[in-house]
Amino acid sequence: MATKGLILAGGKGTRLYPLTHIFSKQLQPVYDKPMIYYPLSTLMLGGIKDILIISTPIDTPNYEKLLGDGSQWGINLEYVVQESPAGLPQAFILGEDFINKEQSCLILGDNIFYGKLDFLRNGLKENLGGTIFAYKVENPQEYGVVEFNKEKIVISIEEKPNEPKSNFAIPGLYIFDENVSNYSKNLKPSKRGELEITDLQKIYLAEEKLNVQQISRGVAWLDTGTPGSLLDAANFIQAIEKRQGLKIACLEEIALLMNFINMEEYENTVNNLPNCDYKNYCLKILKEI
Repeated sequence: MATKGLILAGGKGTRLYPLTHIFSKQLQPVYDKPMIYYPLSTLMLGGIKDILIISTPIDTPNYEKLLGDGSQWGINLEYVVQESPAGLPQAFILGEDFINKEQSCLILGDNIFYGKLDFLRNGLKENLGGTIFAYKVENPQEYGVVEFNKEKIVISIEEKPNEPKSNFAIPGLYIFDENVSNYSKNLKPSKRGELEITDLQKIYLAEEKLNVQQISRGVAWLDTGTPGSLLDAANFIQAIEKRQGLKIACLEEIALLMNFINMEEYENTVNNLPNCDYKNYCLKILKEI
């Protein structure tokens, strides 16, 4: 089944102000790459080639300038403007024509995953309605929390509960079937005045079509919404890249390894890069393959 990818890269990023006074949060650097490279790489590594980027009227042209139409990586990138943020399910309303009644996978633009992505590939392959992911954390009360049984059937979902029923948080990565846009349009705003992703998940839960993929302890999930977490993520990426000599979220390398582009196309893309460490790394990959 084909899957459409969506990256929600809107919002004001007020917790990162004044960094975000001029540029969107997802355009901020995480070590040596713009933040949006990381969620984009996650979707690409999941085998997703058709991706919609949702952002503000001011920032959308910057994403188009940065990423283009995606053809250099063998993918198709499209863009839609979110005039004002009204909750995560709004992505499925704005992206209804793009999704075109197919399965879709939404990732938040400030979520970074590092490690084996089997959980995502399994989720895409096995999804029969809605699929969320479970990541064990020390402070579940700060997140949406999922409780599930041994069969990976979701029992309950709570948003930032005072007394969590499990230690499993729900990261900003979601898979839904072709009904998601219609369900989202029928949601009512919460007291915050926004459509809530938890309410969308509960529709699938009521239909007994919401399952969970547990993320193993070998995978790192990083949220970059605050100055401290942004710095932590940058230090983490730097440490891994320095230790292994391999770049995380190098889109050219991923496109080649996923067979989205061939060797000739890879060379052409890399040769068009300006002289920099990133280009040098891509050239090094050519010698190692």
